Amino acid sequence: MQSIICIFSAFLRILLYNAENSYYIHRKNAENMYIHQLKEWPNFTWNAEKILPVLGDVRHRQGKLLGQMNALGFKIKEAAFLDTLTLDVTKSSEIEGEHLNTEQVRSSIARRLGIELAGAVASGQDVEGVVEMMLDATQEYESELTEDRLFGWHAALFPTGRSGMYKITAGDWRKGENGPMQVVSGAIGREKVHFEAPDAGLLRKEMSAFLQWFNQDLQNDPVIKAAIAHLWLVTIHPFDDGNGRITRALTDLLLARADRSPQRFYSMSAQILREKGTYYTMLEITQKGGLDITSWISWFLDCLLHAMDHTAETLAGVFDRNDFWEQHRAIVLNRRQRQMIDTLLDDFFGNLTTTKWGKMTNSSPDTALRDITDLIEKGILVKAPGEGKNTNYKLLVPAKEVKPIQPSR
Repeated sequence: MQSIICIFSAFLRILLYNAENSYYIHRKNAENMYIHQLKEWPNFTWNAEKILPVLGDVRHRQGKLLGQMNALGFKIKEAAFLDTLTLDVTKSSEIEGEHLNTEQVRSSIARRLGIELAGAVASGQDVEGVVEMMLDATQEYESELTEDRLFGWHAALFPTGRSGMYKITAGDWRKGENGPMQVVSGAIGREKVHFEAPDAGLLRKEMSAFLQWFNQDLQNDPVIKAAIAHLWLVTIHPFDDGNGRITRALTDLLLARADRSPQRFYSMSAQILREKGTYYTMLEITQKGGLDITSWISWFLDCLLHAMDHTAETLAGVFDRNDFWEQHRAIVLNRRQRQMIDTLLDDFFGNLTTTKWGKMTNSSPDTALRDITDLIEKGILVKAPGEGKNTNYKLLVPAKEVKPIQPSR
């Protein structure tokens, strides 16, 4: 009898050990999986009690900001709208390490929206594509999001079918020929994989589910939906390149829906650039976590509040530009001079020299010097103090004073 009890006890210990070990292995595997590999994907959950108070703050700030902007004169409001879209386009590209010419972006947007702009310049193909995508997202925010519309955005970003030197699949979902789509950092041979997207063979199914939710979900607030859509699309990573820019354009589309207005007065992309390190950390943590995305939504809402805080900076630039042109409205200026003054009013980086003037306006050194000398005589430019090989110049404008419209909390 005693031997039977011993055998049974040993058998029971084996069963318990196997059960515990099986649970450990299952839990370990689950912890190493990305969220798109979880069985319940993409059934996201979040803690409404934590989210709703912050969402209330966001919605209140959105309404107040739109009210404040509507109280401004038409020209000021139009200029603020143009500056915000310009900021959105340039900063979304800058997140990816691509620096677009600000004046080309502003000119392209103004031209497409029929906004009169002094000193408008021609825009390159790289600028036109991203501007076309952003305007379609924000100005046609009520239109259905379709596979073909996303393909159009992607084709606009990569009209040559290349990303830099590399040929990519443009205007279609990525293919599997080049192996898995991974987000990697580090030197060659010491790479660290931060994330691996779903296999290319799953994209049609994944994007079909995403588009169905995007077009049919009426339950979630558009701001919450923007947070979910941002995470969901960047996790699928459906394209060979441009996923970040397309995701941020889609975010702006949903924020325009939330505002019920195509006019943008805060830039989520500019704020994501300011918080770039935290942004990528939050994405990595969330994509390696479970389907409870409370922390991600909380961060997204806080980032949005911070973006609205910076609207004061945009307005300060608009007021500076408006005051400058009002003060100098009677002065005759040529196209090159207007272009460069607008550039200088946009927090021009570095020192202004005749060489830089010539390159930026595509004019000869003699023409650049004549333009600058004329502006000095008219009291618009002045020689900057200091000595060096080249003479530097600066614009005579009052010092900027940035006052926040309202604190975020």
